[in-house]
Amino acid sequence: MNPTPEILIVEDNPGDVLLYERALRARRPEARLHVVTDGDAALAFLRSCARLPDLVLLDLNLPRRDGREVLAEMKMDPVLAPIPVLVISSSEAESDISRSYQLSANCFLTKPLNLDELVRTLELAAEFWLTVARLPEKP
Repeated sequence: MNPTPEILIVEDNPGDVLLYERALRARRPEARLHVVTDGDAALAFLRSCARLPDLVLLDLNLPRRDGREVLAEMKMDPVLAPIPVLVISSSEAESDISRSYQLSANCFLTKPLNLDELVRTLELAAEFWLTVARLPEKP
């Protein structure tokens, strides 16, 4: 894994973005964080970035193109498919969880209501995907 991880945050709620950034910086202060606020912008970023992200944090309910559509397009693209995608949603609906995994999400996290718990959950998830999990080399 590159010592400077690239992380794409796809989230339209500015408060959640700040929490994600706080959690990620706690574990990986050197990480380069990129933020987009809708599904179209996420796909445009992924298709034009100089270096693919090491991790994508993806909200399901986004403007323009929702997270399910973004996930489906990413996992159908052989260049983008290997990128780990963590779906983070306030939804606890079994249909959202099942659909995310059917679309090949690597993880589904329900946003805890407690802010400290949310930060801790993201810290642990980032630690796992950026340092523990073995991932294929990027093209």
